[in-house]
Amino acid sequence: MNNYTTMLRQHHLKATPQRLEIANALGCNGHMTIDNLYEVLLQKFNSISLATIYKNINLMIENTFIQEVKIPNEKSVYELTKEAHSHLVCKQCHEIQDIALDISQTVEHAAQTSHFKIDKADLVLSGLCQKCQQL
Repeated sequence: MNNYTTMLRQHHLKATPQRLEIANALGCNGHMTIDNLYEVLLQKFNSISLATIYKNINLMIENTFIQEVKIPNEKSVYELTKEAHSHLVCKQCHEIQDIALDISQTVEHAAQTSHFKIDKADLVLSGLCQKCQQL
């Protein structure tokens, strides 16, 4: 079992009940929108506001505890920060999967040809997951 209290403290964050529940929800469910997180947290904290969730999410992003995944034409989702990876998104069921891809050569080529100093690269691939292909 993950010790989110220790993990939060390692990222210089206080382990509040709300942050612990956000970490637990993301740890159990993977990629979640703010709306999904709100539904989960509302079950435990019946008076929690969206503003509180946004405030905590933004602080957790600033401290690299979680990261935002921007999906084209969709709401952003959030996940616990982990090793560099890309994402596969199903256009039909909207499932999001992590995929380990080394895009370092692409980033290096882009930096060399554009003379742009690239400090972050995200890759989101969309298509149909195996389950939706069979429908």
